[in-house]
Amino acid sequence: MKLDDKVRRNHIASPAEKLHYTFADCLAWDESERVEIVDGKMFMMVPPSRFHQEILMELTRHLPTSLKGRTVRSYPAPFGMRLFENDGSAPEEIDTVVELDIFVVCDKSKLDEHGRKGAPDLIMEILSPSSLRYNRLIELNLY
Repeated sequence: MKLDDKVRRNHIASPAEKLHYTFADCLAWDESERVEIVDGKMFMMVPPSRFHQEILMELTRHLPTSLKGRTVRSYPAPFGMRLFENDGSAPEEIDTVVELDIFVVCDKSKLDEHGRKGAPDLIMEILSPSSLRYNRLIELNLY
C-alpha cells in the first residue's frame, strides 16, 4: 500500500479501503511505510524534522548513562509498540500499534522481534508543530 505523501498524520481511508486495520496488516506492509494504527484507524507518520532528530539523538545519547547499572533498556523510534496486546493475542486482534520517540523497558519479556507488547515503563515524546495535535489528543489518551 502506497500512502499519499500529502496526507500528514491524518486518518487515511477511502471507500475502497479497509476501514479497520490490525497488526496483521502492519506485518504485510513495506517497512518504509511509517504508519500507526489506533483503534483500527490508520495514521500516516510525517517524517521528523532535523531539529526533532537532533533532540532525539541527544536524549538517546544521554539516556544510557542515566540508566547505567540498572536492568532496563531504552529504545528510540522507529520501534513498534502494541499497547494493548496480551499474551496469546493474535495479530488480527491487535488494532493499536504506535511508534514512540523514546521509551524505557524494565520487563524484557515484553520485547519480541516486532517491538514491544504492552505499555512501556517510561515514554518520551518530542513534540513538533506537525505532530502536536496528534500527540496531545490521540497518543496521550492512549498512554
